[in-house]
Amino acid sequence: MFGCLVAGRLVQTAAQQVAEDKFVFDLPDYENINHVVVFMLGTIPFPEGMGGSVYFSYPDSNGMPVWQLLGFVTNGKPSAIFKISGLKSGEGSQHPFGTMNIVRTPSVAQIGISVELLDSLAQQTPVGNAAVSSVDSFTQFTQKMLDNFYNFASSFAVSQAQMTPSPSEMFIPANVVLKWYGGLCSSHIKALSNHIYFACECISSLTFKHFLL
Repeated sequence: MFGCLVAGRLVQTAAQQVAEDKFVFDLPDYENINHVVVFMLGTIPFPEGMGGSVYFSYPDSNGMPVWQLLGFVTNGKPSAIFKISGLKSGEGSQHPFGTMNIVRTPSVAQIGISVELLDSLAQQTPVGNAAVSSVDSFTQFTQKMLDNFYNFASSFAVSQAQMTPSPSEMFIPANVVLKWYGGLCSSHIKALSNHIYFACECISSLTFKHFLL
């Protein structure tokens, strides 16, 4: 029903079922893990009105498990990426795995998934620093670059009536930029490039009517 993925490692799809509605994945050498992806395999959906709370557990200095709520997966949001590099210290939170008979090994953390009512999930608060920003440095750079391009190019915009013939100057029609935009989007969206897709979305929001048409 669930899968777990860490960069540079094989995908885990055989979760340990510790209760009828509880599942656990082991994360060996967890000290070297920064992010983890939890997803539904697509074979079995959640029952109507149900979802899964996702927890991260690591052993404290005494070898006792410290559980922290990362977030949720549901039929409407079947995958999520979590940052766990900053969660390997600190206090735990309330969790539903306290009475589970879970085999524990030093240097092995765990991802736990608890199937619960959606109404119950809505009342839970994940740890704040587990959320992964949807805007990374590349996206921020792309957005700033496009803003700069628009502001610079539009500052030179003139209508055909305002144009002064100048044989030494080169003019680029706005439809050329639009053609570039369309080609870039079609090729990279097919390649599932989320970063370029975001850039294309930013470009589409520009008002090209200010350019020479």
